[in-house]
Amino acid sequence: MKTYNIVIIGSGPAGLTAAIYAARSEFVPLVIKGVSAGGQLMITNDVENFPGFHEGIMGPQLIENMTTQAERFGTQFHSGSVQSIQVPDDPIKEGFIITLTDETQIKARSIIIATGARARLLPLPAVDALMGHGVSACATCDGFFYKGKKVIVVGGGDSAAEEALFLTRFAEKVYMVHRRDQLRASRIMADRVAANNKIEVLWNSVLADIYDIEKGKVTGVRLKDTKTDEERDMDIDGVFFGIGHIPATEFLHGVVDLNEKKYIIVSDHSRTSVEGIFAAGDCVDALYQQAITSAGMGCAAAIDAGNWLAENGISDS
Repeated sequence: MKTYNIVIIGSGPAGLTAAIYAARSEFVPLVIKGVSAGGQLMITNDVENFPGFHEGIMGPQLIENMTTQAERFGTQFHSGSVQSIQVPDDPIKEGFIITLTDETQIKARSIIIATGARARLLPLPAVDALMGHGVSACATCDGFFYKGKKVIVVGGGDSAAEEALFLTRFAEKVYMVHRRDQLRASRIMADRVAANNKIEVLWNSVLADIYDIEKGKVTGVRLKDTKTDEERDMDIDGVFFGIGHIPATEFLHGVVDLNEKKYIIVSDHSRTSVEGIFAAGDCVDALYQQAITSAGMGCAAAIDAGNWLAENGISDS
């Protein structure tokens, strides 16, 4: 079994940036792509806030560019996803044993976890069909495209309140769809929502459907009253989900320390609770959830892993 100095789990902006930095330091890293190779950018149409692309760039194209750049410096790639990580007494001498879902095993002296997170969505056919075409889970990413339009935000917690408040910078009207008769958001966020005349909360309502798959864009929604079951249609230009994210850390339970929301806990920028395992991107960061912050964290993790290897007598491939 070949031993790699650095194995990177995840192929989104954090993992690919880590790969670029690790490869340029001649550690010849291996990237395990994961089930959703490329991460959330693969379902993002227009990326206009990533530096260096003044006319914007398609999410999949940005991932392809980063992958090509990582390959240019010698990064190796492996398809598949991780099932488990076995932690040895001495990672440098023995190596971590990474087992993939197809039972393939890979040995690593250090690991960078960059598995990302996925937005919580509703199981409606139109959600997948119209994602990036009027359906979004990131107001910061897509709010700009809704200048003068009417949008809804699904949710009633702090995430939904933050999305709604941000969208008021662009949208003519923002509706919050919440299944209860009061917000779950913190008092300060609820007060901000109430004070903003661009926001209207649709109480005791749930999203029942999104129109129109056939037209390839959002034209309206169907809402259902949670008390009366009465349904009504509403013209709308965009649907934003603000019901949180789920970090892709299921395989890490019992391996590294996670917080109550299952995000990886790090110290000194990217170090986890296990020596030799580092983490970066949306599996760590529950706050920003941006490609550029993930990329920066990936850079830090690669430098930290490289320094840790050097401190333990490993300088390159």
